[in-house]
Amino acid sequence: MSKTIKIRKQAGEIQYRDYILERINDALNLLANGEHVLTIKKDVKHRTLSQNSLFWLYMSCISRETGQPVQDCHDFYCTKFLHRKTVINGSEITVVGGTSKLDTLQFSDFIDKVIADAATEFGICLPDPNSIHFEDFKNEYERWI
Repeated sequence: MSKTIKIRKQAGEIQYRDYILERINDALNLLANGEHVLTIKKDVKHRTLSQNSLFWLYMSCISRETGQPVQDCHDFYCTKFLHRKTVINGSEITVVGGTSKLDTLQFSDFIDKVIADAATEFGICLPDPNSIHFEDFKNEYERWI
């Protein structure tokens, strides 16, 4: 049996503490005899659709400005920033991850790296979505996605 109980801590206080403790107690009472593991982990949200749309808009711009296919731009940045080394069967290899498994913070960090790299390596300024010029940027490049 697996049981998930959501807990929210805000301003240093567990929200609905009595209710949470009651649910935990109920779950403990339902356990079968034997050893069990209780794990508490931070709830992370996967990247949002708006983050993903922004990333592809940026890829569209970089693609158009560099003359490279948009998928190649995507793969370039995944290779540059989402790679890791691992050993399989005694051989060290580089594994390149994609963006679909990133949480919102990881994806935000990834986009920040892309923005910085595009500026330094290609001279491309990718605007912040809150910029007054963003709507013009979006209208210019979203049709290339």
